[in-house]
Amino acid sequence: MRRALFIAAVTIVLVGIGVFVYFSFFANRAAVVVAPSPSPTLPIAGDVGGAAGSNASTTPVSPESGVNAPPRLAQITKGPVVPGEVLVNIDAAASSTRDVLVSYIERQSGNVFHYSVAAGNITRTSNRTLPGIQSAEWLPNGSAVFVRYLSGDDSATINTYALPANGTSGFFLPQNLADIAVSSTSVLTLAASSNGSVGAVNPTNAARSTTVFTTALSSLRVGFVGTTHYLVFTKPTASLAGDVFLVDKKGVFARLFGPAHGLVALPSHSGKWVLVSYVDNASMQMRLVDTATGETLSLPLSTIADKCAWTLDDRAVYCGVPTDPPITYTYPDDWYQGAVHFSDRLWEIDVAGRFAKLVLDFSATTKASLDAQALALDPAQTTLVFMNRNDGALWAYRL
Repeated sequence: MRRALFIAAVTIVLVGIGVFVYFSFFANRAAVVVAPSPSPTLPIAGDVGGAAGSNASTTPVSPESGVNAPPRLAQITKGPVVPGEVLVNIDAAASSTRDVLVSYIERQSGNVFHYSVAAGNITRTSNRTLPGIQSAEWLPNGSAVFVRYLSGDDSATINTYALPANGTSGFFLPQNLADIAVSSTSVLTLAASSNGSVGAVNPTNAARSTTVFTTALSSLRVGFVGTTHYLVFTKPTASLAGDVFLVDKKGVFARLFGPAHGLVALPSHSGKWVLVSYVDNASMQMRLVDTATGETLSLPLSTIADKCAWTLDDRAVYCGVPTDPPITYTYPDDWYQGAVHFSDRLWEIDVAGRFAKLVLDFSATTKASLDAQALALDPAQTTLVFMNRNDGALWAYRL
């Protein structure tokens, strides 16, 4: 009798330990849905072949990412991602609720992944390996991404490749482009020439281009300003004064802002506004510029414009704003070069009232410093994602 009671007690203890281990280490994990093993093929300019993608498997496995932080704030990946992501609103299957899909590229492999904000699931949609990607520019609907990476024996050649989200064969744009910008219908490219720079527009589904402007200026960045103009501004550095230009469809340049040191410009979706940041007496400054009138409006806080994202309706700008940035560094140069990292707070700037509202103090919430870069919002303005420049990981915050 005693032996039977002893065996029963041991059995109950072992079952209890098993239940504890399960719920401690396996329950409530975000699922990752993976495609077949990636192909080692790296596309080479001029080669239209290469490995084709395939549909992802529906078998979930234990994730290496998808780490859940406090409510509303989630760390999507542990490892680094390529700067640049896109958020698309979708109708959840068999439900009246909406979901947000975040498309991004893993830096190590170059594989494309989707993250479901509602379900917390990560799905690999591309099995094409593209290591060494430096930046990604997505079509707004998430169907394709224009990736830029280095190649050649001395990594001196810049390739720009149009990669469908499912990993099937895409196409190359001309090599050694200085910059690109993407809209829903067009790709704006900038190439260096013997006399300065040449801007051209490509359709998003083919590698043919039409020249839209030429300029004697070099070291430029480009963007779209609504559907009627292009944005051109000098690459930011504290050592030189730069300018922001509006360029119309006839290729005519008009100065919008400047000269100012460390100048960065971020146009709103409609093109009505351009957010500009610059440095004055070694201090970061930020303003709004009305593209129709040229009027500049002061803002209640400052950061680097590349740490911001516009809402689709131009109502507001979300920015990662450094708390007490070290004064011994040169901005924005040292930030771009990785010599300094920030500890940010997330702020929302209301455009009409030009007031700022604190959204989230990262360090107070995560007990760690987050340096927000490559911010992006879904069209319905329910979710904001960003890359933490400190380690390259991707995060999402439900607004």
